[in-house]
Amino acid sequence: MEGQAGQAPSLLGALLPFVVLMVLFYFMLIRPQKKQQQQRDAMIAGLRKGNRVTTIGGIYGEIIDIKDDAVLLNIAGQGERLVVRLAKWGVQDVLGKDNVGKEKETDEKTS
Repeated sequence: MEGQAGQAPSLLGALLPFVVLMVLFYFMLIRPQKKQQQQRDAMIAGLRKGNRVTTIGGIYGEIIDIKDDAVLLNIAGQGERLVVRLAKWGVQDVLGKDNVGKEKETDEKTS
């Protein structure tokens, strides 16, 4: 009986570091990654015609049309037109997210 009583604490002592490690792993890696993915999904769902974006390949352009799973992106300069079709997941970031409304307000004030 004395041998069995001695094994129980050692089993708990052996598993405790693994449990602590798994909890740390969850809070330091998995949870922030889920939050990032949710923000990215919201950004992709919020894409609108006229948004200026950058792609995962580093190409800058303006969205001219949005399909189910793709966007048409004008990557040429002002007054020119060079359109590429790009998967929505290829959009890295929307440029000037905070300034879009402000630009329209200043245009209306000057008119």
